[in-house]
Amino acid sequence: MTAQGNKPSSHDVIIGRWNPSSADRSAGRVPRYGVITNIVNGGECGCGAVDSVADRIGFYKRYCGMFLVSPGDNLDCNNQMSF
Repeated sequence: MTAQGNKPSSHDVIIGRWNPSSADRSAGRVPRYGVITNIVNGGECGCGAVDSVADRIGFYKRYCGMFLVSPGDNLDCNNQMSF
């Protein structure tokens, strides 16, 4: 719920309150679920496809389906630099 250092809060990202800076955009960090993974588990980002990230995306999509909401785009952090 709270921003940490140079990282936005996951809450602000998911509700659309976070606006990435030009440095964030240059680092591939754009709004949606992928940047939340970067906030929580940044070490998994920028490494290409990672199984644990793919697993979490699968769970996220499953729960989005249960709540009848779209998961949106930008679901992974494969091409993002860590914060």
